[in-house]
Amino acid sequence: MALSKKPTTGMKDILPQEMRIRDYVISVIQDTYAQFGFTHIETPCVENINNLNCKAGGENEKLIFKIMKRGEKLNINEAKEENDLTDSGLRYDLTVPLVRFYSNNQASLPAPFKALQIGPVWRADRPQRGRYRQFYQCDIDILGEPSNLAEIELITATTTTLGKLGFKNFEIRINERRILKAMAAYAGFAEDSFDEVFIILDKMDKIGMEGVREELVKAGHTEESADKYLALFTGLNEHENDGLEYIAGELGEYLDSDIKDNLSEIITAVEATKAAEFKTVFDPTLVRGMSYYTGTIFEIAIPEFGGSCGGGGRYDKMVGQFTGQDTPACGFSIGFERIVLLLLENGFEIPGDNKKIAFLIEKGIDSKRLSEIMIEAANLRKEGYQVLVSRMNKNKKFQRTSLEEQGYTEFKDFYREALKN
Repeated sequence: MALSKKPTTGMKDILPQEMRIRDYVISVIQDTYAQFGFTHIETPCVENINNLNCKAGGENEKLIFKIMKRGEKLNINEAKEENDLTDSGLRYDLTVPLVRFYSNNQASLPAPFKALQIGPVWRADRPQRGRYRQFYQCDIDILGEPSNLAEIELITATTTTLGKLGFKNFEIRINERRILKAMAAYAGFAEDSFDEVFIILDKMDKIGMEGVREELVKAGHTEESADKYLALFTGLNEHENDGLEYIAGELGEYLDSDIKDNLSEIITAVEATKAAEFKTVFDPTLVRGMSYYTGTIFEIAIPEFGGSCGGGGRYDKMVGQFTGQDTPACGFSIGFERIVLLLLENGFEIPGDNKKIAFLIEKGIDSKRLSEIMIEAANLRKEGYQVLVSRMNKNKKFQRTSLEEQGYTEFKDFYREALKN
């Protein structure tokens, strides 16, 4: 049987042209986040299966690529369930590994600790545009900072990065998990049903207000609660510029005024210090799927993509699952794959790219001349040029066209006979 030359479903090969864009985006991310004081770290791609199943990953815990036990630990005959056969899995995000990393190395880390991670993650998800089963995430997190300075820094750093990549007129949608809970309590939903209500609310963009009402009632909630809940969102249409004040006023005693003031301060500070063209928008329909969020949540919305291109929030209770002591933590993950996709689709050109020269050498050229050519290439590289040295193909026209597609703008041919050169 012939071997398969195609990647596994949900994976993809990355060609040189895209790889150049990916490398450039990563360099901008690293340089910009470093300016904000974030330190680059790395964690293993394989994590303990108990960590991955810690009830913090939401729906992602159903998408784990699990790794079977090996050797004497693998006993298929005595296994009663799937977990008896596995002891580890590929990470589905960078947050769970970061929290384990921080818990294990806290004594050696500064406080607060500002971490940058860039690396692949895996989810057994249904592939679609801009979404693969293996994809890169770029996360920044601040651990040990209880104030809203963490949120302000994370949003400012991420939006500055997007601005440097040429993105404009995008939105940072922002909400608070405690506002979500206050709205649900105000409407009369039972506290143990809040997560179910939020899952339905998260579909608002797809199924609309009536669709949300229908699903709430179908799930067993009263029509009175559903109507009272949705009336809050209807009223927002008349308060586009002061939505947060409106919601806080409607909720009254259900919402601590400090929560509203904290969120308002974040929005004001981000708008005052932004270095890119975007708008910060309070969005009470924003849920974010991860159950580990405890406070502020936010998301990047880019009109050209029609969906989220990154997001994050505060998760103050997660470190405590490892250490027994809660530690304030907040993070932001940029949608790396979707950002790259948008840049490729819009014909993005890397600014200030080094001049690329191709030396094409005819087969059979003598060793002395070859050495001279290699020295010439080395000298140009010292001057900052990118020089490709390659054998000359029979079909020179096709070879040049291919190299031009890779960004080469200058060519120099070397022949065996000096008269041809």
